[in-house]
Amino acid sequence: MSDPNVSARMRDDWNARAREDAGYYVAFGRRDQDDAEFFATATQVVNNLEKELKRVPAKQRTQWKALEIGCGPGRLIRPMSRHFAEIHGIDVSDEMIERAKQNLRETSNAHVHVGDGSRLTQFEDSSIDFIYSYAVFQHIPSRDVVLEYLNEVQRVLKPGGIARLQLNGLPLIGDDQYTTWSGARFSSAEILEFTQSRNLQVLALEGAGTQYMWTTWVKRPADWAARMAGQTFDQLPSRIRRITNATSSEPVAPSRGRFASISVWVENLPEDAGLHHLRVTIGEYIGTIIYIGPPDNVGLQQLTVILPDLEATGLLPVELRWLDTPIAPPTTLRVIPPGPSVPHLRSVTDGVNLVLPNCIETRTVKMTLEEISRPHELDATIDGKPVLNLEYFCIEPRPQVFEVNFTLPEDLGAGYYPLDVRMGRRKIATVTVQVV
Repeated sequence: MSDPNVSARMRDDWNARAREDAGYYVAFGRRDQDDAEFFATATQVVNNLEKELKRVPAKQRTQWKALEIGCGPGRLIRPMSRHFAEIHGIDVSDEMIERAKQNLRETSNAHVHVGDGSRLTQFEDSSIDFIYSYAVFQHIPSRDVVLEYLNEVQRVLKPGGIARLQLNGLPLIGDDQYTTWSGARFSSAEILEFTQSRNLQVLALEGAGTQYMWTTWVKRPADWAARMAGQTFDQLPSRIRRITNATSSEPVAPSRGRFASISVWVENLPEDAGLHHLRVTIGEYIGTIIYIGPPDNVGLQQLTVILPDLEATGLLPVELRWLDTPIAPPTTLRVIPPGPSVPHLRSVTDGVNLVLPNCIETRTVKMTLEEISRPHELDATIDGKPVLNLEYFCIEPRPQVFEVNFTLPEDLGAGYYPLDVRMGRRKIATVTVQVV
């Protein structure tokens, strides 16, 4: 059982944040949002969750029961409620739950509960069809607490039920550095190891190495993992119907860089296929499967595969395997040399009110930069003066996108100033920002 002091600290901190500005700390857009603006921020996350619901026909979901871990004031429950007969939310903060009750008072199938911060004791074993969580585990200051939650997900999920969860996949740091804002981190390898030991089929593991690592699980019977490890095939059951670049419909991929990923469209993929068992090889190399999609309207399933850095170009053989056993006839992929990397500045906003482009009102700045291969060489000056407290972390793996935060020099007053961004000797951008 996890440390009750951690749960108490989480409750106190999130109650304080709820009283200060619940919408800001949940959606992190800007301070003092009105209800319409706050609920509009849910759109992108809801689209992400609804994509996973397509794995099950809607007519089979008419009596489904869903659960959101870390529901806050009900931002996601309200739009997600339309998909289920019953939806529940749980949160360690009783202040957040009170706000959720008000926001969901006209949503009759929604029910919210105050939790103990690590367990799902309100729910029986194998009682929930769909479990999801976003921007919650990344704020928990204990890996043990997150793991207890993940064990609870496995317990309460029905066999055949789906979990869609977001975790912090940034590189690990010491346990004493985690807080109720910058919480525990996990590697993709740890997630694969955890799920394999608990009979969870992994259908997605996206954003490894970033703060926003998403994973999709399906609960299987108790002996499932052992049976799948020994799976054999009398014939090749599957067929690769086509391969395209993952970002376009072109049947080609560069050997490395931002576009070095492919979509492999497969017919008759075994139902139990998951990231633990499937392999895609390109020449002598193994790609990294990050997503297995549901069947489309003609029965094809999409595998999204990140290519390793390839030395060879030209027509390379592609094979689909179940561990070491081929399960489809081989095909080919045209691999071309990569284009040049072009680092560029995607956006500059206030560090708190993210809806203010190129306008700084809190003396903190947030930049987003793309195709940054050497983030440790990043440097920034404003009006020729070095910025303070510069820090960065990866938010997207392909292309490499980094969020960079810093503070303005103390003697910089209000006005318009040039912000210069460099990586080593290379100038990336100069933009004019307003300090108010």
